[in-house]
Amino acid sequence: MNVPTWLWLATIGGLVAIILADLFLVDHKPHTVTMKEATRWVLFYVALAVLFGIGIWFFAGGAFAGEFFAGYITEYSLSVDNLFVFVVIMAAFSVPSVHQHRVLLVGIVIALIMRGIFIAIGAAAIAAFSWIFYLFAVILVVTAVNLARQGTEHDDGEPAPVRLLRKYLPVTDDFHGTKLFARVNGKRLLTPMLMVMLAIGFTDLLFALDSIPAIFGLTQEPYLVFTANAFALMGLRQLFFLLGGLLNRLVYLSYGLSVILAFIGVKLVLEALHENNLPFINGGEPVPVPTVGIELSLSVIVGVLVITTIASLVKAKRDPSVVHAPPTAVDNDHSDHNHSDDERSDHDQAPTPKSGRSVAGD
Repeated sequence: MNVPTWLWLATIGGLVAIILADLFLVDHKPHTVTMKEATRWVLFYVALAVLFGIGIWFFAGGAFAGEFFAGYITEYSLSVDNLFVFVVIMAAFSVPSVHQHRVLLVGIVIALIMRGIFIAIGAAAIAAFSWIFYLFAVILVVTAVNLARQGTEHDDGEPAPVRLLRKYLPVTDDFHGTKLFARVNGKRLLTPMLMVMLAIGFTDLLFALDSIPAIFGLTQEPYLVFTANAFALMGLRQLFFLLGGLLNRLVYLSYGLSVILAFIGVKLVLEALHENNLPFINGGEPVPVPTVGIELSLSVIVGVLVITTIASLVKAKRDPSVVHAPPTAVDNDHSDHNHSDDERSDHDQAPTPKSGRSVAGD
């Protein structure tokens, strides 16, 4: 797939424009995102992805369009599992509901930039080293096994990035509106707003260690890998508000995702063997093994997700005990006011912590 530089620039420019429009329309007046509003935005981003895929089909052919849709659906479904961690992070920092959308938006923009770097590195590695597919396959199979073992249980403790950030960086106890820095007792400190944005971004990057190999198992086109990731991430934050209590009802999600990752891992091994040039495998000659087409891949991914979702909802309805109440952030909107740098004097007492943290080193 030959993608000219101008198309890359136009695509990135379009994504930036959409993000800026989203930031202005939703966050120019901070408010709690309603179910109706979240539904509209999710449908908008899904429609954008569908239109983009149709454009790929029209200009580049059905095969590339199929690879894009398979990659997009896979990345979006893997991102749903990320939402469990996002819920924990939001609760750990007690993010006011009026600011949750901004936190997710900025955090995901950070993740998108870093994923772009990962994709570039991955594409270069694939071009230079044929054995990289075996490494990707191992990563996916190991992740699949871990997800299957995890089952219906999710860790409600603080993620490691949150603990590290809290431990080593000086952070105020309060949110100061949407400010990223604030002056407390004469010291300029970070605020929980910046910390939670970084936590979201870097935590999502950890998930990229699984999702990037997964999508490279469906397409080796960097343009499709990047755009599928971009559309999945851009629609993720609205899905956070839309799913709400439904999230913990997807009790079999981990099993479904483990099947998908294991399937893609096997697909990678078969393709690597089919195009083998490693001298210690079959004398460096391709191994005559069957490969998995994109049509079958797309069918398996969609089928597993549909079955997993239906089975989860049925199980949750029949046995409510399997549904664990998700951690929720304290809705402290009424106390989340903007503080000026001079509002507190050196002798002022620090307020009672709302986010459960004290300044590092206390």
